Amino acid sequence: MSPQNLVSDIQLSNFLAQHRLPAGFRSTVIEHYLPLASWIIEHRRIGEPTCLGINGAQGTGKSTLADFLRVALESGADWRVAVLSIDDFYLTRDQRDSLASAVHPMLRTRGVPGTHDIALLQECIENLTRLDEHRELALPRFDKSIDDRAPRAQWPLVTGPLDLIILEGWCVGSEPQAEQALRTAVNDLEASEDQSGDWRRYANDQLAGPYREAFAMLDALIFLQAPDFDAVYRWRLEQEEKLAETAAKGATGVMNSRQIATFIQNYERLTRANLDILPDKADVVLTLDDGHRFIRSHYATI
Repeated sequence: MSPQNLVSDIQLSNFLAQHRLPAGFRSTVIEHYLPLASWIIEHRRIGEPTCLGINGAQGTGKSTLADFLRVALESGADWRVAVLSIDDFYLTRDQRDSLASAVHPMLRTRGVPGTHDIALLQECIENLTRLDEHRELALPRFDKSIDDRAPRAQWPLVTGPLDLIILEGWCVGSEPQAEQALRTAVNDLEASEDQSGDWRRYANDQLAGPYREAFAMLDALIFLQAPDFDAVYRWRLEQEEKLAETAAKGATGVMNSRQIATFIQNYERLTRANLDILPDKADVVLTLDDGHRFIRSHYATI
């Protein structure tokens, strides 16, 4: 199937408007997104859903890409697609409070491996793979504006059978680090708040254990490669500004620039490791430049 036949001009215009993307982003869709959708069709599993992971640092456009793939494959290939974000599987605020008391205070902040309900994620993926036309499943949702899981009544429903399950998230497919890499703090936050290294070792142990088991469920991994970590901060700030525009009045989970600068240090260690490791591990690498533009797509042979 020709990539251009997957979406109409009207659908593409509507997609750009819905995601508040500039008109120039149309070329990104044509040059990178549509060929990727065609690649997914070519590499689909027969008789069961394909499970696709998307990794990228904050602000690289993971959710935008996942939603486009859903739109293109549902409209152009008559697929049924479920999109999951690992962010929707964060532990509740009460659960993270308990974890912070039992293990390390920094685990109160959502983000690193160990602050997600991985058992719930695995159960959700397993249930999605078995879903048929007679059953529907509620997909968990996390409300970042209140820093807590959304009420179950707000979880969207999906009906099977599915052709594709997409799991997107900043640590999806990430690898644990060697012990030697954990010995030195990578930023001021680690140096001041994790002098013993217990926080980063706990996160690393989680990545080596339950997270690795969950990521083993993926059939392929896409990596959105930022140019460097400095760009990630700028893009994360833009992302928070969009959240502030749509958040309810009085929402407490929206951060200012100073809070984001501190918050993003929670992610720095693993984000830097991903930038080093995932270009060689991922099945598809989409590279962004400093101006947030996609400039290259690389497909590994699988």
